[in-house]
Amino acid sequence: MIGTRRNILAGTAAAALVATTRGAFAQQETVTIGWTGPLSGGAALYGKNTLTGLEMSAKEINDSGGVQIGGKPHKIAVVGLDDKYSPSEAAVNAKRLRAQYKAPVVFCPHSGGNFAMQAFNEQDGFLIGAYTSVPQMTERGNKLTFRIPPSFAGYIDPFIKTTMGSFGKKLGMAGADHDYAKAWAALMKPAWTKAGGTVVAENAMSYNKDTDFYSGVSRVMAGNPDVLFVGGASEPTALVIKQARELGFQGGFMIMDQAKLDEIAHVLGGYQQLEGAMGVLPTVFDPRPGTQEFVGRFRKAYNRDPGSEAAYNYAALNAVSEAMKLAGTTSDAAKILAKLTEAFKSLPPGRNPAHITEVDERGGSNVRLSLAYVKGGKIVPVDAATGNLMN
Repeated sequence: MIGTRRNILAGTAAAALVATTRGAFAQQETVTIGWTGPLSGGAALYGKNTLTGLEMSAKEINDSGGVQIGGKPHKIAVVGLDDKYSPSEAAVNAKRLRAQYKAPVVFCPHSGGNFAMQAFNEQDGFLIGAYTSVPQMTERGNKLTFRIPPSFAGYIDPFIKTTMGSFGKKLGMAGADHDYAKAWAALMKPAWTKAGGTVVAENAMSYNKDTDFYSGVSRVMAGNPDVLFVGGASEPTALVIKQARELGFQGGFMIMDQAKLDEIAHVLGGYQQLEGAMGVLPTVFDPRPGTQEFVGRFRKAYNRDPGSEAAYNYAALNAVSEAMKLAGTTSDAAKILAKLTEAFKSLPPGRNPAHITEVDERGGSNVRLSLAYVKGGKIVPVDAATGNLMN
């Protein structure tokens, strides 16, 4: 009888605990953050990496009790939709995320999708979280756009100085054919010639659809270039580089920032075929404490190394949640954007592994560029200001 009574009391206590927990969750409101990007096709890994950064941030925020907005705790929910790297599908997804989920922010990791959303996001009242370094993204006057990475314009001069000085003045352009790669090419070509070089061949390729790049790379190799400009998502970029080496190319590479050296090396089985390549410093080689703290937590959570896509998007959502808290709103996109600089400055280094210092009046982030060069089969940091190797 006593044992039965104890069981009843224990059951009652457990039921009370469950009821209390449910009550706490019931009082916690939810803010849905939208994401549209490629989860299929050649850029699927790239898209997933950006989405994972957002999801990691949301989980940590929720595990810590959510974010206090207007005196109430809020959970962060991330809803991601596949757009297959298509600008038109990105626009459709954004409309759905806003209408169905009331998303105050929609993140997108490709310039075509972000430009498509800029046609209506101000009218619809949502903030674009643009993971693209195209400088025009924040130069068109859209008042509700946040460009997450720094403008790629800062990469051009150090890329040229390092590779032209090491290999020669003849450039072959074998980048991708999507909008982002075209924007890169539009700055790279005149800058190369201004520096005294010659563009000997041009052939943009469909990195997101093709898997065989023999004919496309062969056309560029016919110009006998000293340096190749390449880049799209990391996996197809690796295949382009592999094809160039198989065709006898001995020169250097300038790799646009969408492709990551460590991810390319993973596909190629090491850095040997990347000798003389210039690109963005991989996150795992960034020595700054906040970045390495993030790398450790990411490895523990996902059992793999993070790329800069994950780091930047992780930092961005942490800042957006803090900006909502500072602005006291989950719905006013203009007020959220206005608080982003203060939000980034308030984040501890481990929650801002991208080291974004501020967001300018046009919505562009300010970040110190981190570049790398492959020498002797190893990653060597490069001074972005001078283009000189740092060791």
